[in-house]
Amino acid sequence: MEVKYVSTRNKAEQVTASQAVLRGLATDGGLYVPTTIPKFDKTLEELSDMTYQEVAYEVMKLLLTDYTEEELKNCINRAYDEKFDTEEIAPLTYADGAYYLELFHGKTIAFKDMALSILPHLMITAARKNQVKNDIVILTATSGDTGKAALAGFADVEGTKIIVFYPKDGVSDIQKRQMVTQTGDNTFVVGINGNFDQAQTGVKKMFGDKEMAAELNAAGYQFSSANSINIGRLVPQIVYYVYAYTRLLKEEKITAGQEINVTVPTGNFGNILAAYYAKNMGLPIAKLLCASNENKVLFDFFGTGVYDKNREFKLTSSPSMDILISSNLERLIYRIAGEDDAANAAFMKALQSDGKYEITEEMRKNLADFYGNYATEEETTKTIRDLYEKTGYVIDTHTAVAACVYNKYKAETGDDKVTVIASTASPYKFTRSVMQAIGEDDAALSDLELTDKLSEVAKVEIPGAIEEIRSAEVRHKTICEVDEMPQVVRDFLQIS
Repeated sequence: MEVKYVSTRNKAEQVTASQAVLRGLATDGGLYVPTTIPKFDKTLEELSDMTYQEVAYEVMKLLLTDYTEEELKNCINRAYDEKFDTEEIAPLTYADGAYYLELFHGKTIAFKDMALSILPHLMITAARKNQVKNDIVILTATSGDTGKAALAGFADVEGTKIIVFYPKDGVSDIQKRQMVTQTGDNTFVVGINGNFDQAQTGVKKMFGDKEMAAELNAAGYQFSSANSINIGRLVPQIVYYVYAYTRLLKEEKITAGQEINVTVPTGNFGNILAAYYAKNMGLPIAKLLCASNENKVLFDFFGTGVYDKNREFKLTSSPSMDILISSNLERLIYRIAGEDDAANAAFMKALQSDGKYEITEEMRKNLADFYGNYATEEETTKTIRDLYEKTGYVIDTHTAVAACVYNKYKAETGDDKVTVIASTASPYKFTRSVMQAIGEDDAALSDLELTDKLSEVAKVEIPGAIEEIRSAEVRHKTICEVDEMPQVVRDFLQIS
């Protein structure tokens, strides 16, 4: 059965999976969603005997239906190869009552690698399938991790250019260094004087600028997105939840059909949405625990039904979640509104004009799968320290937010189901915060120098991604104001 894609704001126009991947964002500003969420056509027992790559194919073939078997397998095999530093692409580690799904063993030591390793291959395949002659310009805003993972994925990929905007004071030192040292003649990294939401809004405006699109087209370019708004990012993320469940099944930690809970540190909502899609495809997930930091717009939404971004923006030790506009939530709103595109468009219009919207009581009932909570900075620090002291296992600040919320949920409900916590970044990406939490900080050392000390404490080898940037040349030095973003893009593309 072919799965088509429609915009969350106008479902009249249907496109194929490859067209949705290529465009990134729908022309009306909406996000592409599948017209139907298919069920697995293999049993969980059958999937448990497969490799990560094989599971990826069985999941992705159901949603990316206009890619041939050969095309999809080629994309998967090129993505999930030796660039991951463990034999198992996404290993599970048991610590203090929960299973940590380690999604940070790729080239840039964050979970974004799981999808951004394959997106360039899906996109280039899509361009060929749709006879696209223009070069693809990947335009992306990042709160820290997407940027580097996208840069690494698209660097020197023929027929593409990639431009990444990041908040210059809103990422960790190591995140920043990973981006500004990126090689590849087709890469361009720009710091903005503003926060992530402003960068994301600036990028979305450029996607919706028809005059700019015409300028690009005349010069032989067209925009696409590598953010989690691209369905080509979301579909590969479904895979690792399915894989995690089947590993638990294979290791006899659960029985087939037994429900588990999943906890996800959440900013832009894409990662937990992938778990929700996995549940809808037939994965036995009971509760989806949505973990926020002190920018707790999602916690408030799940508690009240009101999404309100009109609040103080906080810089925290978990910067990839310092977000007040959770773009991917729109896909969930569309679904719980009964796939009513007009209702969803009205909510999004209210968000743009008033900074908030309130869903109906009926829609709130459709959120029963979710539990929301948040962790303060102090609680995040304490969670890292307590887990380390109990088990010797070291987690990063984002994973700690999730672990803290899991502990709160368990204390509140007494629910002791087997739980998978999405571990979204290596502790080496946030060395200073992690070392402060476990009482091993040294103010005399830089964040990079601290990695050696962390390696001793955690008894884990320093990832290659960190070693690479120690002496790498800073290649990207451009800083701009938010309103200068379109001109910066024109300058890089040499469009007058």
